[in-house]
Amino acid sequence: MKDYYKILGVSEDASEEEIREAYYRLAHKYHPDKGGDAEKFKEINEAYQVLSDKEKRAKYDAMRKSGFGEMPFEETWQPFGFEYDFGGFDFNEFKVDAFEDIFEDIFGVPFKRRKTRGRDILIDLEISLEEVLEGGEREIELFKWNICPRCQGKGGEPSSEYLVCPSCNGKGIVEEIHRTFLGTFTRKNTCPQCNGTGNIPKTKCSLCKGRGKIKSSKKITIQIPKGVEDGERIKIKGEGEAYGRGGEPGDLYVEFHIRPHPLFERRGEHLYSKVKINFSQAVLGGKVEVPTLDGIVEVKIPPGTSPGKLITLKGFGLPKFGGRERGNLYLKVEIKIPKKLTKKQKELIEKLREEGI
Repeated sequence: MKDYYKILGVSEDASEEEIREAYYRLAHKYHPDKGGDAEKFKEINEAYQVLSDKEKRAKYDAMRKSGFGEMPFEETWQPFGFEYDFGGFDFNEFKVDAFEDIFEDIFGVPFKRRKTRGRDILIDLEISLEEVLEGGEREIELFKWNICPRCQGKGGEPSSEYLVCPSCNGKGIVEEIHRTFLGTFTRKNTCPQCNGTGNIPKTKCSLCKGRGKIKSSKKITIQIPKGVEDGERIKIKGEGEAYGRGGEPGDLYVEFHIRPHPLFERRGEHLYSKVKINFSQAVLGGKVEVPTLDGIVEVKIPPGTSPGKLITLKGFGLPKFGGRERGNLYLKVEIKIPKKLTKKQKELIEKLREEGI
């Protein structure tokens, strides 16, 4: 039996609030859409479904205390003083399917067998700030296991007959028997010879040699979400490694990395840059043209602008991830100090100094 308390990382006397907080924290960390472990996420969700329900949690705790935890696989071991009312159920012919039904009746959490599937793939994709602003598409080419085009993943020649798998007799599953003090338990696994299809080709595919998959290049179009953050991942279902006969393909995970921009620094949906003005513009005010991701924009400089002042251009930042609203562009004012002055310029500045400016 799985230790749901350990899965959520809480104590056995944890409160409902502690269980809920642990679940939200772990679910966010392992969510498949964020590149997390899909099996771990299912396990976390299963644990929360049980421990968050008072009635289910009480039944689960009772089963743990009654010896349904880690059971030794020793045929001759007999428990002393162990009593539990199983309602006359005969465990000697106990099957995994039966246990799944009982577990679902008790907890309402269905058991699901893991389907055979290909490996997931994770790639890094570097994009520009302009692509973060506009979104768009990027075509990449991956060399990976793909479904065999000759046999369409079946593993046999197009004209081949298919025979009943001798290992599983066409069932697609094989049974693995374990003996415990409760009786005989039969575990069902996907047949390794036919990969769960129940049949094998009489003549193997000449291209993939019966695997149902081949290593080849494939072009994949990736959608770049507007406002995507650096390090953000998206999942493209079914574009991972092909499994072959009877299996499902894995998924492709794309992790975005934002290329540094020569003019703008990104902080969330906001952008930061600099605007250089001369002394007279700082004192008297004026207008200057500044570059933005949307093109050149004219900016008004207020009279008496000090170095370091931030000028805000609303709506000239980046969109929030998945949204339309845009952040701002903040311009930090820098005053240009000339290193060389003409004679006339020096005279003018001397007059300003005499005036106390």
